[in-house]
Amino acid sequence: MPRTTHFLDVPDLTGKRAIVTGANSGLGLELTRRLARAGAAVTLAVRSRDKGEATIVQLTTEIPDARLSVRLIDLTSLASVQAFAESMVRDGHPVDILINNAGVMMPPMRETTPDGFELQFEANYLGHFALTARLLPLLRTAGAARVVNLSSIYARAGRLEWDDLQSEKSYRPGRAYGLSKLAMLMFAQELNRRSTAADWGILAAAAHPGATITNLQVTGPMRGRKEDGMRARLNRLQYRVPGLYQNADQGILPALFAATSPDAVGGSYYGPSGFQEVTGGPASASIPKRALSEADSARLWEVSEALSHVNF
Repeated sequence: MPRTTHFLDVPDLTGKRAIVTGANSGLGLELTRRLARAGAAVTLAVRSRDKGEATIVQLTTEIPDARLSVRLIDLTSLASVQAFAESMVRDGHPVDILINNAGVMMPPMRETTPDGFELQFEANYLGHFALTARLLPLLRTAGAARVVNLSSIYARAGRLEWDDLQSEKSYRPGRAYGLSKLAMLMFAQELNRRSTAADWGILAAAAHPGATITNLQVTGPMRGRKEDGMRARLNRLQYRVPGLYQNADQGILPALFAATSPDAVGGSYYGPSGFQEVTGGPASASIPKRALSEADSARLWEVSEALSHVNF
């Protein structure tokens, strides 16, 4: 796609239903706001009911006719993912847009989830893989659904260490984060290939926000540390450098384009249009070489089905 401005017209989404994970803050909040303004009914898939309901109060003050609801999900628990999806399937409403956004970024020490997986691997990737699989009937019923996976610039540093996907041998915060985001990109590409082959009617794509100011840069690296530590002070200084960071309402544009634009292409990767894809309007992003192997993407899919105990 061509380079664009920092603005994006969203088509009328009246009658459409969307799910956004991590919808109560950062990119998820801004995506929810834009989808609701366009008329979509949005389910906020969040861990905290109180925070989700507070978000609804905030957004309905801005958008009185917004159609918003809260459903609880913990992406670090496959049981919670299953319960969320089963409740949606029981309701029976087709899902037109699924944005797999929630995540955690670079905790300083290796942590494991109740399911026994490395925290970033499950929270950022495997939980979303399982969620998408379990929502497949509702996505297919929609007829022309979109699935958008949030990746990251850090996907460039990601490596699929097949014998150490859980970072048990060696944990490096950035490497584990990069692996999870590389996996999200490869998952989107493989989902689109399989959808095309099996005629599922799903357009899947990935997007990254460049360098966008959210609480992700603080809450992950600061886990277990004082809130006003060196990392937090460094972040605040970096945010002041012109052109280095952008706000969340701009950072969402690549994902919003993938989720709503008639020009979005299945299997594509979108990011900011500026230098090194750090800031700017939505444009085609550079795909890391490690994400280009269809054999690796297929293998990751099979491994993920086995780990999550779900299949498509």
